[in-house]
Amino acid sequence: MISKKVNSVDEAMAGISNGMTLMLGGFGLCGIPENCINALVHSGVKDLTCISNNAGVDDFGLGLLLQGKQIKKMISSYVGENDEFERQMLSGELEVELIPQGTLAERCRAAQSGFPAFFTPAGYGTEVAEGKETREFNGKMYVMEKAFEADYAIVKAWKGDEAGNLIFKGTARNFNPCMCGAARITVAEVEELVPLGTLDPNFIHIPGIFVQRIFQGEKYEKRIEQRTVRQRS
Repeated sequence: MISKKVNSVDEAMAGISNGMTLMLGGFGLCGIPENCINALVHSGVKDLTCISNNAGVDDFGLGLLLQGKQIKKMISSYVGENDEFERQMLSGELEVELIPQGTLAERCRAAQSGFPAFFTPAGYGTEVAEGKETREFNGKMYVMEKAFEADYAIVKAWKGDEAGNLIFKGTARNFNPCMCGAARITVAEVEELVPLGTLDPNFIHIPGIFVQRIFQGEKYEKRIEQRTVRQRS
């Protein structure tokens, strides 16, 4: 068995430098790699291109990297609840590529599977399709989208073992699984790291072949982006 385990978040993030392209998993604030993001903030690395569904909120998640002007370009599906993201985008300080959410997921999945490109109907006839090849299939028009090319994929899972096998929980299965293996190096932080053979193979979502480094994270905040509660009578 080849152990993918590393002893710290700093060891897991070794090699990340200015100007790199990073994939970061999660959906809103759910399932984001909190420890890895904090390590990036403290490292001072800059001019990053970040591929993520959104950029967290102002004081948490990728919002912390935006506050420090460490991100040069965001590739996302929406701005979300991040006022600083919106401000930097509208002022021209931040380069932003907004793409349909399904296309974002599929560009990750294409990179994971080794497909250079694919055709999708999403975005045809809009600004999304400008400058891209279009083609008709069975009377319907499609836009060609290219797979992402990233240096690191940084994901967060619920459980993992030392071989890199991963199990995700709930909404954290959005974007995290399809980013595994979609970059040159995949780093996984997990809430619980167990010995090989502990996980039931029938419930493993991502096999260890897609992961190069794994470590156990700590002190997860797991914030709720929008808390909605029933009004008391």
